[in-house]
Parts: sequence; structure tokens; C-alpha cells
Amino acid sequence: MIRLCALLFILQSSSSLFGVQKPNILLILADDLGYSDLGCYGSEIETPNLDALAQNGLRFTSFYNTARCWPTRASILSGYYPQQVRRDTIKGKKGPKRGNRPVWAPLAPALLKSAGYRSYHVGKWHLDGMPIASGFDRSYYLKDQGRFFNPRTHHLDDKSLPPVKKSSNFYATIELANRTLEFLTEHENKHRDAPFFTYLAFAAPHFPLHALPEDIAKYERTYNSGWETIRAGRHQRMTQLGFPEVTLSPVMPDLGPPYHFPGHLKILGPDEVNRPLPWASLIPSQQKFQARKMALHAAMIDRMDQEIGRVIAHLKKSGRFENTLILFLSDNGASAEIMVRDDGHDPNAPMGSAATYLCLGPGWSTAANTPFRKHKTWTHEGGISTPLIAHWPKSITATKGFRQTPAHVIDLLPTFLNLAGVKRDTPAHLLPGKSILPLFSKDQKDFHQEIWWSHEGHHAILQNGWKAVSSHQEPWELYHLKDDRSETSDLSKKHPAKLKKLINLWNQRTDQYLADAKK
Repeated sequence: MIRLCALLFILQSSSSLFGVQKPNILLILADDLGYSDLGCYGSEIETPNLDALAQNGLRFTSFYNTARCWPTRASILSGYYPQQVRRDTIKGKKGPKRGNRPVWAPLAPALLKSAGYRSYHVGKWHLDGMPIASGFDRSYYLKDQGRFFNPRTHHLDDKSLPPVKKSSNFYATIELANRTLEFLTEHENKHRDAPFFTYLAFAAPHFPLHALPEDIAKYERTYNSGWETIRAGRHQRMTQLGFPEVTLSPVMPDLGPPYHFPGHLKILGPDEVNRPLPWASLIPSQQKFQARKMALHAAMIDRMDQEIGRVIAHLKKSGRFENTLILFLSDNGASAEIMVRDDGHDPNAPMGSAATYLCLGPGWSTAANTPFRKHKTWTHEGGISTPLIAHWPKSITATKGFRQTPAHVIDLLPTFLNLAGVKRDTPAHLLPGKSILPLFSKDQKDFHQEIWWSHEGHHAILQNGWKAVSSHQEPWELYHLKDDRSETSDLSKKHPAKLKKLINLWNQRTDQYLADAKK
């Protein structure tokens, strides 16, 4: 702790006076990545670059997002719950509609600028406004999320670029790494004395499942055994890796996609299934189809890791690696959605090619979210739990390992400002997050008074290990996560007073956040 305090003192002092460069920050965000989708979190998918960061840094086991893409992105860059800053609504409650952020909620790059940081954005945005207008110095904004091979809508520094032609060798995940390297190289050539904040927001492995043939080939036979076998294998590897022991939650066979599109299912054909049915109950053609889909998902993650490796290599070559805080996480749990959008789906085209539009679906999503229940959009653990890897050689050395303290994406911006020595002038009562920098040394008891969720009518609140959670229009449930992280034993009837207290607290915070949004 003494070492951490000394580090903070140096960081908050003038770097020119003390001769110490403030740390660079590289924030890498995956899209629809499940809790167990990385090798270092139990997966069979090859992610050697992220695994190395985890091995030499920290793995957070209880880090949370908001259960959906755009609310999580708002929380990461603003430091608030999305409802506070008008980036999400609360079903059943009157309040501002989803729209533009209040003027008192600037984003990370605007705040870091006062500390001398240059800021770069690459990839998905999904926020109000545009990146450069929001404070970034450079931006490659890939808005078209439905076409990994030939996007039609993308921007460079807030200015539109021509659509990418079909069969042009463009692949989004590679292009995002290319643009990141372009911006970082420019930084070394023109702004070497300044620290940087780089926000690399991949679309992978979000649907459509578009992947490169050479990456798909690596997983051609990996998933023929089915989702139950893969799920059990991941759970076993988690224990072997040193994760806290968690019971494997039972499969929910009746829980399908959050939104039902029967017409889309017809387009996809009879081999698509929208429930996590027993693998043995599927006919051979369905098993082949489903196994191939998971191979595509794995290929997208594998390629993302390869591209992250290129960025890491640049940091090492430029001498920035030792003093760069790298954070990797996902915007929500793996998705059970099944739909067809954009260019549609050609069932005769090779699976994973530009002419196809496939989604992971609830069978494999259940495996991707091992060992937890439910999926993206829900506020059960499967929807809101994310891997978080933190790597920073100048700070995280002897303290590397696992952190079990519950924390949330609202804590990331306070962490960045803590590192940069920036203080916000926003009234303290508006700020729900806190810097996770102390967690780099050790776990902390009662780090958060509580953590709150609401999305699409799914609600939850976590306090002192107790979690109250309610799916849309369903009764509240109660779990003690210290003993039952996988939410298998509902204690609502056994501890009604505890549940009532948590529901009251959820309502209090809800009223507060809706009031904040009106300011």
C-alpha cells in the first residue's frame, strides 16, 4: 500500500518537474464476449496475447458491465450509470428518453486533455455525438457493425469515408488494429513527450459471425462435441487456473433469445435452434450447423487476440509498454440473440462469409457465459459479468494474480483521472464510481456501497455480497453471491427482510439517477 501511495503522489505531481512520464492508457473493449471466452478465463479458444497480459497482470473475477453495448460505453467514458446521463431508460419509470448526455457529463478525452493526454478512438462508438467533437484528437469510427468485410459507413476524424467495396480484402478487426497502429505511430513522431489515452473498441465477436477462412480452419472440429461438453470443460479449467470455486449453473432450456423473430428463423433454415436444447437431441445436420457457428465465434476472438498482439508489439518497440496501463473487457455477456439484418443471409454461401448473417444463439451463449446464468440484456450474472484484465508492468508486478472485489465499468473513468491527476468539479453525490487503482495492490472489503443495474426491465442491486435481481415482469430473487455466484439458490423466501431492504435501496437509487438525468 505504501508503494501504491508513493506512486499516486508521483503521478499527481508535474511530470516535467519530477522527470516521470504519466502512464499511457490503452482501453480495449470487446463486443458480446462471454465471461469464459478467453483462454485465461477457461476457454479452449487460443488467446495467447491476452493470456500473457493476464499472467503478468491481474484478472478480475467480479467485474461488471451494464448488460448491453451502448449503456456500457456511456458508463466507461462518462463515469456514470447510463440512466444518469440519458443514455438508457428504466422501464416502468418516467424519466428522460435516451438521448444526448447532459453538459455536466463530459467524456474521458475531454477531461484527460487538461493533464496533457492525447486521446485516440478506434472502432465502435454507439454514443451520442461524434468522437472528435467529444474530445478525441484522432478517430476512426466504424459505424457499420453489420458488415465485417465491406462496411458502408465509417468515419475518419468525424468525416465520412467512402464505402468499402466488396471483395476488397478488408476485414474490420484487422483494420481497427491498423488504424490504432497508425495513430500510435503518429503519436511517437509528433507527440512523443505526451501520454496517450487510446480507446480500441472492437466489434468482435458481435454478430454477424463473419470470420476469415484461415481462422475458422483452426476450430473446424473443436465444437463437434456440443455445448454441454464445452461448458463443462471451461468450468473445469477455471478451477485449474485458480478462479474461486463456483457451482456450474444449470442450463435453462426454455430461455431463448431476448427478442423473437420467427420470420428470421425461417430464413436461417431448419438447422438453426433458438433454445439450448440437449446436444444429443439435435439431428446431425443441426449439430454440424451449430458447431460451425461456434467455430466462427472462436475464430473472431482468435483474430482479435492476434490483432491485439500487433498493438502490444508496437508498444514494446516504442518503449511504451512498461508504462502503459492496458485494460481489456467486454461490454456485456455473450448474446443469445438470433436475427437477420443488413445484407441478409444466403444459406448457400460459406458460413462466416460476407453473404451470411449468423448469430451465436442461446446454446453457445450459455457456454460462453460459463459458469453463469442468462445472457446479454439480462442482469443475472451471465449478462453483466465480464473478464477484466489489467496489465501495467510499472505498477502491477508482485501483486499480480486475481482480484475478487466487485467493481463496475463506472469505475474506469475515475481510475483514468486518478492516474492522470485530474480532479472533477462535478458534485460528489453525482459520481457513483471510484478508482480501482487501490485494487491493483489487493482486494478491498466494502469497496462499493452498492452496485446498481437496470436494462430493458431487468433490474438488480448488489450490496455486501447480497444481490437482488428481477427479470422483466418477474418476481425479485435474492442470492448471496459470496456463496452462490452462479445464482442457483433463490433465498427470497428465506430472507424476505433482506430482499425488501435491497428493493427499497434499488428504488431510492433509481429515483436519484432519474433526477440526475433531468439536471
